[in-house]
Amino acid sequence: MLAETLVALAAAGGAAVVQAAGTDAWEGLRSRLARWFGRGNAESESRELERLDRSADDLATLDDGEATQVRVRQEAAWQARIEALLESLGDGERERAAQELRALLEETGRRSAGGEGVHHNTFHGNTAFQVGDGNRQDNRFGPPA
Repeated sequence: MLAETLVALAAAGGAAVVQAAGTDAWEGLRSRLARWFGRGNAESESRELERLDRSADDLATLDDGEATQVRVRQEAAWQARIEALLESLGDGERERAAQELRALLEETGRRSAGGEGVHHNTFHGNTAFQVGDGNRQDNRFGPPA
């Protein structure tokens, strides 16, 4: 089982795929994420490019009625793929891969935000996050559970 921080990283990766599809950030994220998944194997990288392209196509052809459901499904699918890859790696390689993915997501975030240090988030459905200085403070949005 992955550590909480790696699960959160995988979730951020899934969200990044959905958020970048159809934007100027897509090509950069697409190629870098496929390379990250491929881990030096050209065939694996090519398969990931195809998967990413299918996801982008699915997201581009949405009508309003199905948009949220397809986005959630795509985010979950990419999160699961990222988690599976991280779980398949040994401890040292897992940490290296996590660092690479963090850097990839940070770079994509900077590019899509249009500058250093500017971050924009889009949340679909229920959302929870923590803020604070070591004291736990949960903030939740969406219908009551």
